[in-house]
Amino acid sequence: MVEVSICSESTQDGEEQRADRNGHAVEDVAPDPLILETKEDPEAQKLKSGAWKWSVAYLCFYGFVVQLKPGEPFITPYLLSTEKNFTRAQVTNEINPVLSYSYMAVLVPVFLLTDYLRYKPLLILQSLSHVSVWLLLLLGTSLLEMQLMEFFYGITMAARVAYSSYIFSLVPATVYQRVASYSRSSVLMGVFTSSVLGQLCVSVGGVSYMTLSTVSLGFVSFGLLSSFCLPWPKRSLFFNKKHIEAERKDAATMKLCEKNDDVSWRTSVFVGMLRELKNVVKVPNLRLWSLWWVFNSAGYYLVLFYVHILWNKVHPATENKHVYNGAVEAASTLLGAMTSFAAGYVKIRWNLWSELVIGLITAAQAGLLLLMGTTDNIWVCYVAYALFRGFYQFLVPIAIFQIASSLTKELCALVFGVNTFLGTILKTIITIIVADKRGLALNVHSQFLIYFFYFSLLTVVYLSCSAWVIMRHYRSERGAVGRTEVALAAELSPIATATGEEHNGTSVKA
Repeated sequence: MVEVSICSESTQDGEEQRADRNGHAVEDVAPDPLILETKEDPEAQKLKSGAWKWSVAYLCFYGFVVQLKPGEPFITPYLLSTEKNFTRAQVTNEINPVLSYSYMAVLVPVFLLTDYLRYKPLLILQSLSHVSVWLLLLLGTSLLEMQLMEFFYGITMAARVAYSSYIFSLVPATVYQRVASYSRSSVLMGVFTSSVLGQLCVSVGGVSYMTLSTVSLGFVSFGLLSSFCLPWPKRSLFFNKKHIEAERKDAATMKLCEKNDDVSWRTSVFVGMLRELKNVVKVPNLRLWSLWWVFNSAGYYLVLFYVHILWNKVHPATENKHVYNGAVEAASTLLGAMTSFAAGYVKIRWNLWSELVIGLITAAQAGLLLLMGTTDNIWVCYVAYALFRGFYQFLVPIAIFQIASSLTKELCALVFGVNTFLGTILKTIITIIVADKRGLALNVHSQFLIYFFYFSLLTVVYLSCSAWVIMRHYRSERGAVGRTEVALAAELSPIATATGEEHNGTSVKA
């Protein structure tokens, strides 16, 4: 792994304690007396004063607010309704694919600019894109305008990385795990509240899709105003570190770092991290969960992008109040939160059973996709979708832990970014082949059958790998037991005595 000098250990992230790769505090090495004589670290002062709590509280409030888009579960029914009057083929093969292309195109620039600009500008950009999405959805009438709407939607998805990593730049490392749960919970609660609110407006209040979109525009506009009030982080993960550390170090600590001044940060750390990426594929556990992230997330998001079109095909409701997209999204979000929470309490030997667990869950997802693609009962389709999301969300925190526990914080962020980008590329390739009008332009039922075969293939691969790993493990255990028995027998055998003679009196020494 990348070596970190004493100057970075004494000042990185402003810790008076270092954190392990899961965010838990661990005991630090004995500090240098020269450093102890200096003034207290600003981050230690922040931890004692609790000033970071207000920043976290506001960021969680912001994360909740920006998810309040009650019209989001009903975008596809809105496009297919008489208010917009687009055909199902247009939505499936010409409008929706733009989302995948946009997401892939802006993901890497957003990932790099997020850290370089220190998060806040990207969250403002995300809020501006949210406003653009709902303005185009309300005022746009042409196919090109709806494609532009999907383009801005892709920007909002890519910018989510800014929110997920922003909170770590505001707090000391000793509270990373706690604040991560706060931020994720606020987002899930926002999605849940938004979906329930949208369903109540449609089913109980009889609100039209256009009015619901207007309400969503009001919420995202408030989110845009809220983004300007977000605090500016004092540090970032990759860039600006040299400048920020120089501001926080006193002369005593700077002396310890003079020998490293002639090496640029990008050369000594960032480039080193890029070189270290090749080591990820050499570690079986990291390789397995990274591949799961790439292949399964690609299939998962394809299902999410097209499931609303499937619902409309299975049950083309003539009245808006009989469209239950919001309720299903709320239920699936709640189920996903519950399975994510439950995953934290699963204690098994992951180095032995990971492939089997992934294979069984992927097989269940494949069965649910086959059910969704063949049933003509909308309620069966709804339940299958909720379970499909729940299975995926169960594995997400496990994958995060398995990857993060073996990497440094900086390299972990880079690995997640690369995995997400590779998954997005794969998703885009499948979209071009299966859904785009320039490809096969399959209808939505045929697409779901393709997704079923895709997950079935992954299942075969995972279960085959699982059989190989388990067989090799028990074979090695039997070999170890055999070697132990041989050694024990040799030790207890009267053939070799303590005097070094065999039973016939001849010497056993060379």
